[in-house]
Amino acid sequence: MLKIVADSGCYLPPELISRWGIHIVPLKVHFGETEVYDEITGISNREFYRRLTTETVFPTTSQPSAGEFLDAYRRARRDGAAHILVLTISGRLSGTFSAACTAAAMFPDVPVTCFDSQSLGLGVGLMIATAAEMNLAGESLPVILARLQQMRRDLRVFILLDTLEYLRRGGRIGNASAWVGSLLHIKPLLTLREGILHPLDKVRTRRKAMERMLAEVKAAVPDRHTPVQLGAMHAGAPDDMAHLLATLRSHFTHIRRALSGEIGPTLGAHAGPRALAVGVCPD
Repeated sequence: MLKIVADSGCYLPPELISRWGIHIVPLKVHFGETEVYDEITGISNREFYRRLTTETVFPTTSQPSAGEFLDAYRRARRDGAAHILVLTISGRLSGTFSAACTAAAMFPDVPVTCFDSQSLGLGVGLMIATAAEMNLAGESLPVILARLQQMRRDLRVFILLDTLEYLRRGGRIGNASAWVGSLLHIKPLLTLREGILHPLDKVRTRRKAMERMLAEVKAAVPDRHTPVQLGAMHAGAPDDMAHLLATLRSHFTHIRRALSGEIGPTLGAHAGPRALAVGVCPD
């Protein structure tokens, strides 16, 4: 029996995690040197964003340790795993994938296969959902991995920020660093390519930035009748996310899966308040 382990940065709804028996390893958020919170149970999204916007202490984040992944592998083994598949957020933006691999090398009980999604948030969530459903349908691990590799190639993720300041402070700004210092009242639109954030456009108003984001999602899958999977997330902007999803639902004629949710503390610390993200993948 194959069991799936993932980090909490996938932000899958709890009911799906429970339905598919996925073992989640939490990322952590820190306020100063003494306050450390597990993002699953340690701090709510509402409290996190309140503190992010009102306190002077800038939160930092940390990956799970190899020991925490080992604990998850042991739980999966007790649940009957004969093989474990681990999916993580991008290894080029976090050390989470490396920690998972380190733990896999230390776990002789059953084989462990680690897969770097090269994505974030519900981009990873769409991959996990696909793998979980294929697993329940009885597909073999090589077939599941082949599908995940195809999704990694085809999945496009677009991120709209209210400001680059949080990304800059968190050290995850990547190739968008050239924009720093020139973005007063500009809304940056980013995309993920091979696990790294790349600047896509800078737009003067939020409304126009959302229109540009929708145009990019539609262009990523030019034939609106192609079956697709969608993922949408927000950081304290549920109405804007709902608008994006409603527009995409009216555009694509065959949406096989649409996941939505809130960006949690560890990604929110870098994206900042009012961020939006949309992922689309041909199915």
